[in-house]
Amino acid sequence: MGALIGDLLPSALGVAISPVPIIAAILMLFGKHARTTSLGFAAGWIMGVLAATALFTGLGSAARETSSATGWIVLAAGVLLLAEGVREWRARSGVASTPKWMAAIDEMKPLAGAGIGFVLAAVNPKNLLLCVAAGMQIGAAGLTTGGTVVAIVVFAVIASSTVAVPVFAYQVAADRLRGPLASLKAWLEANNKAVMAVLILVLGVVLIGKGLGAVTG
Repeated sequence: MGALIGDLLPSALGVAISPVPIIAAILMLFGKHARTTSLGFAAGWIMGVLAATALFTGLGSAARETSSATGWIVLAAGVLLLAEGVREWRARSGVASTPKWMAAIDEMKPLAGAGIGFVLAAVNPKNLLLCVAAGMQIGAAGLTTGGTVVAIVVFAVIASSTVAVPVFAYQVAADRLRGPLASLKAWLEANNKAVMAVLILVLGVVLIGKGLGAVTG
């Protein structure tokens, strides 16, 4: 189990460090329904990570009999991430456009926040690729049902930490956190493309290495 968690850590950190959901969570904390909408967003994000990872864990378990299948899928995810990282790096100096849904965050209510959180976690291609890699690795590990559940939950907890921690901390220390959160939001907005490019490039290389190891091992 310990070795598997170590293998999952890069993918979990990749999901956790993704700037867009962190910016979205912070914006919700400055909205009119800050406490409830941010909690909805965090819940949706966590459920999205759990759902995507669990789905591909099932596929990884089904493909375990074909020893190289998981390796090829992880390798493909790495190649796609690497290509996306190159694209992001080339576009890093451009003007970052704000998604339309972010403009509506100030008025957003909990159900809408939960929906946005789920979509960003489970449908966004960059995060989905990382959940694919993690789920396939968990499924291929041949764990018991309990061990599989623990691995999925540990992955989801790490991957969701950067969204969940600020949201939950805000519930008990809102006044003290407004200044630091505003500074973090400004930095992430200014460096979003560069952060994502470097992150995706590194994770793409890591997944390619893991995939090649599984295919050729």
